Amino acid sequence: MPTMNLFSWCLVALLSSSSVEGLSLGKTTSYKHQSKTSPPSTRRSILQQATVFGIAAAAPFIPNINVANAADAQFVEVGQQERAPNGETPFSTLPNGVQVKNFREGAGGASAQNGARLELTMKGRLINLNGIIFYDTKSKDQNGFGEGTPLAFTFGDGSVLPGLESGIAGMTKGGIRRIIVPANVGYGGFPGLEPQPLTDVEKRALDSVIKNPRRDQTVMFDVKVERIKN
Repeated sequence: MPTMNLFSWCLVALLSSSSVEGLSLGKTTSYKHQSKTSPPSTRRSILQQATVFGIAAAAPFIPNINVANAADAQFVEVGQQERAPNGETPFSTLPNGVQVKNFREGAGGASAQNGARLELTMKGRLINLNGIIFYDTKSKDQNGFGEGTPLAFTFGDGSVLPGLESGIAGMTKGGIRRIIVPANVGYGGFPGLEPQPLTDVEKRALDSVIKNPRRDQTVMFDVKVERIKN
């Protein structure tokens, strides 16, 4: 069974950082305007200016120059539903290997337990594929108001991934939690269970991982409990 490689763990650490909103592609260099009294250009300064100009002119022709920007943009939304209430908190590891991290405690009352009816808004990402989204409840917008379609199920009925279900156990209405599900209690062992992709693009992304046993099939969910009834 594939395990999370070093890159995957680094990615999880990056996604879980409180500074995810401030991801930077590098240092920004500022240039001061030269005054009219600047000394005449030397041979060395002319060569430096020519080098800078050459790089700028060649930039449009360098392949994949926007790859870093594209990858960076994918993670901007991760974890922005709500920051941890008291700063960063570590992940807790459950006996089955699932890792959970609370970003907001719920309002209390009815909790996720056997027999409870739940409605969740959530987003699932493939850690092995740089956090590509394979499930988003907002992808299926039945009323056209951008609210999406929550994942509705009865806790303990066996319809959702056992790793996801154990990760949301105990949550109450309004709670937000990040859940990392390893393959053996996720799609690696239960490929037909919910949540299933809602669009063809999302399905192709998930299939590219679960149908390739050589890939790390660990997935991550950001979950918010919208409604719950015991």
